Amino acid sequence: MAESYKEIMNNINTFIFDVDGVLTDGKLHISNDGELLRQMHVKDGYALKAAIDKNFRVCIISGGKNDGVRERLKNLGITDIYLGIPHKMDIFKEYINKHNIDSQHILYMGDDIPDYWVMKEVGLPTCPQDAVPEIKTICRYISHKNGGNGAVRDVIEQVLKVQNKWLRTYDATL
Repeated sequence: MAESYKEIMNNINTFIFDVDGVLTDGKLHISNDGELLRQMHVKDGYALKAAIDKNFRVCIISGGKNDGVRERLKNLGITDIYLGIPHKMDIFKEYINKHNIDSQHILYMGDDIPDYWVMKEVGLPTCPQDAVPEIKTICRYISHKNGGNGAVRDVIEQVLKVQNKWLRTYDATL
């Protein structure tokens, strides 16, 4: 019998996320000067910071390239940010080799075709509710939240809860 996604979450030590359609709702707002603006959910940011504070690796691999996105992610404490990456497999392999990470200990959340091949390599492929059908067919877990609306928080919170690290994020204030 195959492991449940909750059992796999026990072994997760690394999160990898796409940006557009995962950390954002996938909509682009285009300013008069042509700048592409994106919106992120603050609850996803809280969960990303909580994961980092609990010594999980967090990596971003995205085809999109935006300085505002990079700054937001850096302000959360994320150091492994790869933007403007149309072919994600090369960066993925480089990243896991550099940090000596077992790909079976990675949760990857993607939503569209550019994520497909990397998601086939990880222990826990996940996606937002509004991901494309091809991605949903390979996922071990599909969030009940859409991209940009708490899907990232959903998977991080579940992993931290399974590993008994969620409410322990800020023990000193309880």
